[in-house]
Parts: sequence; C-alpha cells; structure tokens
Amino acid sequence: MEKEIRSLADSLYRRVDWQWAMGGTRGISMGWTPEHGFHKWHWFGYTEAMILYILALGSPTFPVPESVWDAFTERYLWKEHYGQTLLNFMPLFGHQFSQAWIDFRGIQDRFMRDQGIDYFENSRRAAYVHRTYAIKNPNRWRDYSDSIWGLSACDGPKDTTFVVDGIERKFRSYSARGTGAEEEVDDGTIAPYAAAGCIPFAPEIAIHAVKAMRKKYGDKLWTRYGFLDAFNPTYITPETPHGWFDKDYLGIDQGPIVLMIENYRSELVWDVMKRNPYVVQGLKRAGFKGGWLEVEPR
Repeated sequence: MEKEIRSLADSLYRRVDWQWAMGGTRGISMGWTPEHGFHKWHWFGYTEAMILYILALGSPTFPVPESVWDAFTERYLWKEHYGQTLLNFMPLFGHQFSQAWIDFRGIQDRFMRDQGIDYFENSRRAAYVHRTYAIKNPNRWRDYSDSIWGLSACDGPKDTTFVVDGIERKFRSYSARGTGAEEEVDDGTIAPYAAAGCIPFAPEIAIHAVKAMRKKYGDKLWTRYGFLDAFNPTYITPETPHGWFDKDYLGIDQGPIVLMIENYRSELVWDVMKRNPYVVQGLKRAGFKGGWLEVEPR
C-alpha cells in the first residue's frame, strides 16, 4: 500500500505542468477555471506558497525558470514589529505551512543571507510577535495574555457588530487574522493551532500556550479529537454567555499541530523530505545554500 501511494503521488507530481501554471506571469498563478481561465493574481511575497514554488522549481518534467523565486521574494516586507525585526506575514499559518514539511534551519536563499538569519529563525520571531501582541492587547480583547495567544486563518463566530465591555466590536466568521507591521486583523478569535504550530520554533512559549488553553477552557475547547478550530472569549451573547467556541475541526488547521509536534519530537517529517530529490533540487534552484543541503543524504 505504501509503495502504491508513493508511486501515485510521484506520478501526479510529474504530470503537473508548472510552466503552464505560470499563466503568462513571472510566478505561479493562484488558480484557473474552465469558465474564466487564469486568476488575475499570482503568488508573490512571503506566504504559505513557498513550498509551491520549491516544488515547481524542482519538477523533473516541467520546471519553472529560477527567476520565479526572485519574483516571489521581490515584494517581501522586512520590518520591525513588536520588538522583532522580521520578514512580515500577518497570520501565523504563513510562517508554518511550508515549514511543516521543509526544515529551513541553517539554509538560506539570497534574501535571508542578506538579513543574516534563516526562515526558521524568522518564524521564531513571528511567534514572539504574536505573544507580545497578546500581552499588550491594544484592543482589549478578553483573555489575551502571555499564555493565551495565536492569530491565524480560522473559523470565527459571525460577521456582525455589537458592543462588548463598552466597546463596539466587529466580529468575523471564517477569516485570516493576524498582526503585521503594515496590516492587522483581529476580532478576539484565537486559533489553538496557531500556537501549536510554533512549537518547533519557540517551544518555551508555544508549549506553555497550548497547555494553558487546554487547562483554562477544558472540554469547551478540547474534545474528542483535540482542539476545536477556534474560540472567542469576547463574543458574549445570550446564546454564548461564556464566549464562542467552535463546533468544528478543520483539517488544514489540525494538520500543522500533528506535523509540528512530530518535527519537534523527532524531526521525522523534515528528515523524510530532506531525502526527496525534488525538494532538494527545488531549494537549490531557488538559491538556497548551506546547512543540511551541503550534506549527503542518509
């Protein structure tokens, strides 16, 4: 069964025409439909799409030109925010989704060589940004603290506005939430996976946050399959007198919890991907050097 899965995955990957997926842009298009063709936007700037570009660069059949990585990185925002100087991306998932698969410790592309850090360190700084933001809590959301933090894309209570604690609050349903140097979206909704996904980067604060959330909210937040997707202690209504707690789990959010805990414990996922020739080739064509890329695979 495992051999069959590997064979099918390899076949699917080799069939992807990444050159076509550029859609006439300098990067990779965000999508295509038969009715409307390519979307008007393509992936650029520091986002969760890092792994998409690495796979496109490493393709043995339809590789994109190396210049796409320059197009991806040219709109990076390197700026100080809440005491950390870092490559900014507002929600935490952008710092986690590609790094759940690829170990960026000690390897650098041209941008990170110029800054003197790697993407792993950048994500560590992002974790501290989110924690500091929760401590300062400039918008006075309920329960934010040094142990209750983590903004990312997740479910939310409802698209509505009403007054809580004497302040008119605008709440959201599903949305990308976060804090960045030039953008901020926050309605008091916390996603447990946002902190849990930071465990390899900053275990000293992330593990504490995960334990604190489970202890504080108990079975309102932690149920049969672990953490529900999100909660909002400020969303106080007659139906939710103790705040809003999601009823759903989202696979795209549960995944990083499992992957990142295992990477912290054993580095299993990272080690497997280090032996993948497509990933290695993609990283090298993106200009990454140093660290484990210079070591023969085990």
